[in-house]
Amino acid sequence: MPTLKEIKGRIGSVKSTLKITSAMKLVSSAKLRKAQNAIAAMRPYEETLQGMLSLVGGASVQDSASPAPESKAPGVIVAIASNSSLCGGFNSNVIAKVRSVRRPGDLVYSIGRKMADAMAKDGFPSPADLSHLAEHPDYSSAASLVEKLMEDMAQGRIGSVTLVYTHFVSSAKQIPVTETLISGGDIIPSAKNNADAPGIMPPPETPSDVSDSVILSVSEESPSIDAILEPSAAELRAQLYPKTLKLKLYAAILDSAAAEHAARTIAMQTATDNAENLLAELTLQYNKGRQQKITSEILDLAGGQVAQQ
Repeated sequence: MPTLKEIKGRIGSVKSTLKITSAMKLVSSAKLRKAQNAIAAMRPYEETLQGMLSLVGGASVQDSASPAPESKAPGVIVAIASNSSLCGGFNSNVIAKVRSVRRPGDLVYSIGRKMADAMAKDGFPSPADLSHLAEHPDYSSAASLVEKLMEDMAQGRIGSVTLVYTHFVSSAKQIPVTETLISGGDIIPSAKNNADAPGIMPPPETPSDVSDSVILSVSEESPSIDAILEPSAAELRAQLYPKTLKLKLYAAILDSAAAEHAARTIAMQTATDNAENLLAELTLQYNKGRQQKITSEILDLAGGQVAQQ
């Protein structure tokens, strides 16, 4: 049975841990609100950009869990995790998701040190150090990565590009998801298209005599829109489609950051609750031991007085 001194030491240790977990919970909650605000601020721009792309005849970037088409070129996986731990099963779940969709010969661009370390151990080192994006999501860095991937695909060096990250559903639920960022047929060599862009979407099946002033239907429910396209639909698609891809990757990074902070908030809340329960048990044990010691001392004194009499 532990002595009172040992129990008192454990109480002090648990109190110190309790302060740390409580502070980490507050910090993660603040970061979660910041990440949610960033996503909310980005959403109107994303919706407008998708609408513009659909107006010029380009297919919007859709979420897809289906595998990318087979290609002789190696596939690319952009996998997003975190730089640190203490966030429950956040990292292990998304790493397991990457391992389930990864194929021999794939290139894995790891965002987050936890993902980079796990993939390096598996023999899939990241071609670039992107760990800073996990802690500080940055649009320009995400855009640079998309530009490189589009250029590599236009040159035939890589095949499809898949996103694997953790989607923030709510503060209590985060799920790993797989989405196709660029499918095998989305990019064609830039030499056959706009020289200013590394690649564009293949043109949709529309009549060849469509002018720059056209009637476009957004959906069956909405009326047709009379839009003047300038300079042309093909050139607008060449500009809008890469922007849509860049925004999609940036949105995934923000989504993963929000999921990470939510997971850490829940983990630290659980740790705080467990520490409080353990502290209550140790305090009760210490008080019982102290009371037992006092009672024993009183009995010893009483026994000594009886013996003297």
